[in-house]
Amino acid sequence: MRDAKTLAERLRERGISRRGFMKFCAATASMMALPPLMIPRIAAALEQARRPSVIWLSFQECTGCTESLTRSHAPTVEGLIFDHISLDYHHTLQAAAGDAAEQAREAAMKENWGKYLLVVDGSIPLKDDGIYSTIAGQTNLAMLKAVAAGAAAIISVGTCAAFGGLPMANPNPTGAAPVSAIISDKPIVNVSGCPPIPIVITGVLAHFLTFGRLPELDTLGRPKVFFGNSIHDRCYRRAFYERGQFAETFDDEGARKGWCLFKLGCKGPITYNACATAKWNDGTSFPIEAGHGCIGCSEPSFWDKGGFYQALSKGTYGSAEGIALAAGVGAAVGVAAALGARSRQAEADSKEEK
Repeated sequence: MRDAKTLAERLRERGISRRGFMKFCAATASMMALPPLMIPRIAAALEQARRPSVIWLSFQECTGCTESLTRSHAPTVEGLIFDHISLDYHHTLQAAAGDAAEQAREAAMKENWGKYLLVVDGSIPLKDDGIYSTIAGQTNLAMLKAVAAGAAAIISVGTCAAFGGLPMANPNPTGAAPVSAIISDKPIVNVSGCPPIPIVITGVLAHFLTFGRLPELDTLGRPKVFFGNSIHDRCYRRAFYERGQFAETFDDEGARKGWCLFKLGCKGPITYNACATAKWNDGTSFPIEAGHGCIGCSEPSFWDKGGFYQALSKGTYGSAEGIALAAGVGAAVGVAAALGARSRQAEADSKEEK
């Protein structure tokens, strides 16, 4: 029988103080880039919220996205499972196996039809009727369609589920495809990344729990609050980029001084994610801070866009034309979309000032 207790009731049972709860709401507001005025609204919504059923399907993937989730620090995976969501099916984290696991999934679907969240991790093979990946005798394709039919919304976790990822890279032997290429009648949010940042995964779940809907999305179906800026926009090395100071090799003087990694293949200018602000390992660092350029893992077809160490442009470092030509049509569209969004925001700000 589904637990009908509200989150507030469950927190009180666990001895969580009102002050501790409000601190959590403040952290949630900050994580979702919401103003402080929203904290009371978040608190009120969470207090009345009941744990939604979540079914997590793992297809053509490496378990990296689940590994990322278990390292989330705001909120913790334990808090998500026991206080915020009811994770009713997940191959890696559930205790049940075999028939018992499939019975748990079917029971969760039946009891919460039309209300549960479906999380998909990994791409779906379509070639030869999808025989390249099966679960309990069902192809990934058949299981996805069956479970998606009763879902309130779908969260595609990781670049494989969002855009096809590594399994879809040329020559794509299994005919791998992203969730959005198969399901078209359900709301889908793409949380891309290889793997995604932990708090981005939990942040989307927290947003759904708070507001009862998915966050605002960009043109690629990703939550704008986390994917609204490029890595380059927020990178602490951008000052060196603007001054034309670049590392030429990974062990030269420029690299030791922390200069920009653009010439070493950094894809920060065309990659949208929160790495530079949310960072990894409890906010400790991110690849560029560790001395390695961004590889663009949260973007579509990043495996097929050329070498990770190939510079986007060999022309003038600040040339938008050079970046667009080097990165290809997809990157050019992304740059244009970003410039358009900034222009619209500037117009809106101007109207507000008047």
